Amino acid sequence: MPLFEIERVSPLPPAEAWRRMTAWERHTATVPLTTMTVRTPPPSGPGTVIVARTGVGPLGFDDPMRVTVWQPGRHCRLEKTGRLVTGWAEIDVRPDRDGGPGSLVSWREDLRVRGVPRVLDAVTASAGRVIFGRAMDALLKP
Repeated sequence: MPLFEIERVSPLPPAEAWRRMTAWERHTATVPLTTMTVRTPPPSGPGTVIVARTGVGPLGFDDPMRVTVWQPGRHCRLEKTGRLVTGWAEIDVRPDRDGGPGSLVSWREDLRVRGVPRVLDAVTASAGRVIFGRAMDALLKP
């Protein structure tokens, strides 16, 4: 599976960066042609189920995932449970390295799309870095 990682330094305090990164429905506005739906009642935590529906009209696919690790304000892990998209994603939020009021946010993802040959792993990872990097930029915009 292609593994990729994206990091952003944000002027937002860690608590606000965490809130924005884990407000799952807000990801809808940041990932093209994708709608995020939380299928379990709030608040988020272990067992929360999120489905990313990507497509136009009836043409598309679901990317269901479940929160398996939840350390509020710091770390979460999502396991992808779909038939088409598998793997996992992790979001980490830490205080700024320089001791300022901002934060360092990382998104790591190990992603596999069934039917896409391993020879295209680099392309899949590159696309993931671009798409999710843009999502992070939008979510963390001051």
